Amino acid sequence: MIIDTHSHLYAEEFLADRTEVLHRAEQMGVSAILLPNIDVQSIAALEQFADEQNTCIPMMGLHPTYVKENWEQELATIEAQLFANPARYCAVGEIGLDLYWDDSFLEAQKEVFQIQVRWAKQLQLPIAIHVRKAFEELFEVLDREWAPQLSGVFHCFTGSKEQVQRILKYQNFYFGIGGVLTYKNAGLAEVVKEIPFDKLLLETDAPYLAPVPYRGKRNEPSYLMEVVSKLQETLGLSAVEIEAQTSANAIRLFGLEKFLTFEHA
Repeated sequence: MIIDTHSHLYAEEFLADRTEVLHRAEQMGVSAILLPNIDVQSIAALEQFADEQNTCIPMMGLHPTYVKENWEQELATIEAQLFANPARYCAVGEIGLDLYWDDSFLEAQKEVFQIQVRWAKQLQLPIAIHVRKAFEELFEVLDREWAPQLSGVFHCFTGSKEQVQRILKYQNFYFGIGGVLTYKNAGLAEVVKEIPFDKLLLETDAPYLAPVPYRGKRNEPSYLMEVVSKLQETLGLSAVEIEAQTSANAIRLFGLEKFLTFEHA
């Protein structure tokens, strides 16, 4: 059993062959796919897809790169969606900070992130964190908002060994590992060795960041086997051990037993 903890399968990149993509994922043993929201415009497609596929569980949040001049209006719509039926969602996400392309909305991103973290604490939901070129700024907010009940995942983690240790101090936070692990010069394999096995999650971030040998192509959940294979090489563990532990981790963090029946959980 494999769980893809972060995939945008509802995106337009999959309109032409989504059924085939799901079939390939099922053939590879992918038992559940978690779907982070991006902004107000993505809600309709996300909700429709989640309604159609009972193994695909939605999140709800506002992605940092979509925090623009109208962020208060966007956030109000996201809040209404989340609080109307919080039991529908496995996490508040995808939220965080991103300064890779543009830092002009940093203060707004920090405020939006902080607000959504508070929602998560109120609703007792984990958070799915997107962070790029903004670890210190994000830690600043998390240090202020941290509480023992707060949990979550650093999605698509590509940080340093030092950042691993910093994150572990938050106690209930996990590390989403995907295709970047397979990139020759990424250096992530050495960092992954520092992450406790009970804090690792598998993810694709499909359609983005496809693993080798598919790098540069559209990513999809069936490609998780390439990530599992690289983890085998890196950690010296079997595929069965990696799949079982990462799935147990995902079920525990996201409370997936509320959404799905797992025969081998």
